[in-house]
Amino acid sequence: MGFLDNSGDIILDAVLTDHGRKVLAKGDGTFQITKFALGDEEIDYSLYDTTNVNGSAYYDLEILQTPVLEAFTDNAVSMKSKLVTYESLELLYLPVIKLNETAGDTSRHQQSGSFIVAVDGLTEDDNGDTSTQNGVGFTNGNKVNGILFGQKVSQGSSFIRLDQGLDTLAISPAAADGLPADQRETEYMIQIDNRLGDIRNLQGGTVSLDYIDDDNIAYYSVSEEDGIVRNNTSTDSSDAQVVAGPRGTILEFKIGSSLSLQTSTYLFTQLGSTSVLANRAGAGSIVYHIDTLVRITGVNTGYTIDIPVRFVKFKST
Repeated sequence: MGFLDNSGDIILDAVLTDHGRKVLAKGDGTFQITKFALGDEEIDYSLYDTTNVNGSAYYDLEILQTPVLEAFTDNAVSMKSKLVTYESLELLYLPVIKLNETAGDTSRHQQSGSFIVAVDGLTEDDNGDTSTQNGVGFTNGNKVNGILFGQKVSQGSSFIRLDQGLDTLAISPAAADGLPADQRETEYMIQIDNRLGDIRNLQGGTVSLDYIDDDNIAYYSVSEEDGIVRNNTSTDSSDAQVVAGPRGTILEFKIGSSLSLQTSTYLFTQLGSTSVLANRAGAGSIVYHIDTLVRITGVNTGYTIDIPVRFVKFKST
């Protein structure tokens, strides 16, 4: 929803998202608002001008005069950054969520700058046939870091890891009070284009999704019960840690490719392009590719991070 300032009158513009309308339209009594969020996407706080010659009452004038967008019904694009209220007024640092590319097989593929999902067996590893050289999941017999196996998910070693906590050297990660409970993420929301893939645990098992909206974006609410969220108990400053201060939780997952991408090139020709990717022999294979983003949001803090992902399918040598 949005607040519209119209000639001195403050108007509250409230609308249901497309998914909310769908649930309400069922008419079976299941529609119930249990949570809400506030956002300030339009506001540029750098406009706060402490040098305004008219005095402190005018420091925030430009901010107050910034036009506010009308309410969006498309939940896929609305409120990317959510406002959060903390009871403590003495906070100097707020928690973040950071992509961890130093712990094990968690780094992005160097050539593309994205996590690559090989969508079928041929693209992954030539279906195990060493006489062909098209698989991009192996080089000289070794699995390539940054290549996620989309069909044989459990056989791929690469995965995506995110760490949460206070990224500051001012507070030791071994501090006795650690990360306050209201700043610890115990649940995350993951958004992914359902036409392209789905979220899996590290063993390749499926993770239950909440719903798929009218834009084909699948929403997953995940916690420790799903096997992909765990507490970060590390209190040292090893190379495997990307959060400098007190740590909260770790989110780890893989991505499976959709049946459509495994068995067809239709979406690749409609939404993607082609590129050359190093294969098992160290040469290059021409692959179809589709670039997308997987969005991670901390349910407790509202912190959001986008992960670049590229789905690839072997085309020719």
